[in-house]
Amino acid sequence: MENIFNFSKNAIQNLKQEYNNHPSLLFVLLSLLCIPLGYAFNSISLALLIISTLINFKKVNFSFENYLIFPIGLYFLMLFSFTWSIDKERTISAISKELPLVLFPICFVLFRSFSELEKQKIIKGFSYGMVAFSFFYLIKAIIRFFISKDTSVFFYHELVTKDVNAIHVSVYMAVSFFYFLVKPIKTNLDKLALAVLFLMVFLLSSKNIVVVFIGLLGFYYLFFSKTAKKLRLRNLILLLVILFSLPFIGKVKERFKQEYETIMTDSSVNDVISKGPNKVYNVSIKQAWTNETFKPNDFFPGTAFRVFQFRIFTEFLHDDAIFWKGFGLDASYSKIEEKGVKYNLYLGDENNDGYQKMNFHNQYIQIFAELGDFGILLLLIMLALSIRNSVISKNYFHIAFSVLMISLFLTESFLWRQRGVTFFIVMYCVLNAKLKSEKTIAV
Repeated sequence: MENIFNFSKNAIQNLKQEYNNHPSLLFVLLSLLCIPLGYAFNSISLALLIISTLINFKKVNFSFENYLIFPIGLYFLMLFSFTWSIDKERTISAISKELPLVLFPICFVLFRSFSELEKQKIIKGFSYGMVAFSFFYLIKAIIRFFISKDTSVFFYHELVTKDVNAIHVSVYMAVSFFYFLVKPIKTNLDKLALAVLFLMVFLLSSKNIVVVFIGLLGFYYLFFSKTAKKLRLRNLILLLVILFSLPFIGKVKERFKQEYETIMTDSSVNDVISKGPNKVYNVSIKQAWTNETFKPNDFFPGTAFRVFQFRIFTEFLHDDAIFWKGFGLDASYSKIEEKGVKYNLYLGDENNDGYQKMNFHNQYIQIFAELGDFGILLLLIMLALSIRNSVISKNYFHIAFSVLMISLFLTESFLWRQRGVTFFIVMYCVLNAKLKSEKTIAV
């Protein structure tokens, strides 16, 4: 009992010390830790950061850096898109959801720049927080398994809920993994954290993230680790073994198999969804791009669905003249729905949404379709700036974050979700902000 009291006392003293050193640090960290929680927690943590920043603002702290221009500019483009939006009601609703894109950068303008040690404390706190969430998800899954005897509770959305989103959580876990990986001296707790986060990335079964994660892991051991030169051949062999093993691991095997079938075979039977005589057929990538019509019992696996969404985007570019301005923020849904009806997609029932209710599942296409070429240009500049700064600094955690974001945006409209935009913009600001003793890396 005395040990617990002393630990709590020291923790409180450390928090007070951190607040005195940099009042906003704890609230930036809190914003990251609240991401997997309910939206109310996200909003409250952002409000606390704004209040803390305003209370402790001093003129000497004011510092506007070039990297902040682009997210702020992107938000104002979203705001102005209301004037030409084809669905003003949805645009108004989305504008408030995207507020983190401008509020976090403004806070970074108003408070003192973080030192390298303070940056590391934020990343460390977030990474340990994701380990804690991992244990929570795993314990919950174990309890559910003993009740239901259903192994699916350990995988994908069942592990973390569809609202929190397995693909998004896999990114948080993967980014955190690289914090522990690059630590020069690892404690037993760090090694446990690595094992748990590695397990979570695979259980969450995001094909894109798993492949990029393994690629980043291999790249680190080949070129960045202390033993990279001496053990390069061994590390390369180990990487290849892991990559070739992916299609044989549990639910990951099922998901890779389904994607393989959509590449090689037209209209293969989906054994998971089909029930009795009611057959459901997988749409191949070729069919997604060329079919003039589909059937309600046609199922679009991930890659085929994204190919189809890209197809209808090209049709929008040709038919609706959206190159310069787009449809307006979050205003593309009605146009997507029209295409769903035109191509006779599965339109849903009382229990399930149809394909016509889904967005582009590609951040680059989403932003181009809704904000035009200026929107996609601002996003590409942010990503290019982030990857450039990460390479210059040789910070592998920063490299991993940038590469994971670039790849994730190919399969998810990540910034069109409150949790997604919060995670991206906070990490973007923390990692690209100049240090006290360093010059700003400008574009």
